[in-house]
Amino acid sequence: MNFAFPFVLALLPLPFLVRRFLPRPGAIDTALQVPASLFSAATPAAGQGGRTGKALLILAWIALVVALAGPRVSETTDVLPFSGREIILALDLSGSMVKEDFFLDGKPLSRLDAVKRVASAFVAARRGDRIGLVVFGERPYVAQPLTFDVASVARSIETVQIGISGRATAIADGLGLAVKRLNESRAATRIVLLLSDGVDTSGKVNAVDVARLAAHHDIRVHTIALGPRDLETRPRSRDAVDAAALKSIAEIGGGTSFRVRSMADLEAMAATLNRLEPSPMSRPPLRYWRPLWIWPGATAFALLFLLALRRQT
Repeated sequence: MNFAFPFVLALLPLPFLVRRFLPRPGAIDTALQVPASLFSAATPAAGQGGRTGKALLILAWIALVVALAGPRVSETTDVLPFSGREIILALDLSGSMVKEDFFLDGKPLSRLDAVKRVASAFVAARRGDRIGLVVFGERPYVAQPLTFDVASVARSIETVQIGISGRATAIADGLGLAVKRLNESRAATRIVLLLSDGVDTSGKVNAVDVARLAAHHDIRVHTIALGPRDLETRPRSRDAVDAAALKSIAEIGGGTSFRVRSMADLEAMAATLNRLEPSPMSRPPLRYWRPLWIWPGATAFALLFLLALRRQT
């Protein structure tokens, strides 16, 4: 506990100083006589009653000065401040995401299951941000609108299945839907996390043009190229990811491109994203001052009221 205005405590000895150094009425010849009761602890009284009145007045003065000094205690709250950041995760659910070329504890894991583990944990830790989920295959759709309920978004990520949106890879359409949703928002920071393990097969619009539109609307795009093979090293592989295209999308969209080949890469990517886009969870707890002046103030009022009753009787 401390005081908001500790200098007010210097007033505590004021009545004693006044009583000690101010001349008593009648000691000087003046036209103005100051009643002794103004500076005395109580009205002239004899014995125990006078001492009790003096004690009540002293205690009332102490309580009043303490209340004016503003006693307070520091407390913390679990309420997180709104970050002003909105993030949409655009997740590829094409047929190639079923391929088991990731490993966890020595056991094979599909690309989708690997993403589910890391992405759901990443989203669940983003309390204070508004998070949404767009999934795409042959066509895109909004699996979870922007919401502060990050736990529900994490559950949606854990329950998505391959095939619900077709088995092709419409990267441009998925990115376009995410950009459209964020463009309707007025948040200070708007971000798309685009994750894909294939090549854009939509053919309707170029994904790079969508990234350019996102940059025009101040929407930042981070991309994650998922899978051990890419077109640069395995141009004929059916399951190769177009890492170069995803890198171009991130560069045009003002974001960062991540190349993910393993579970370790996925976890490192999530940690890097948390540094690039800090979560409110990483901030220190919100501290505030709870005032306590009401208690000494009420005590002073009660003592003065009691003293007034004593004088009337």
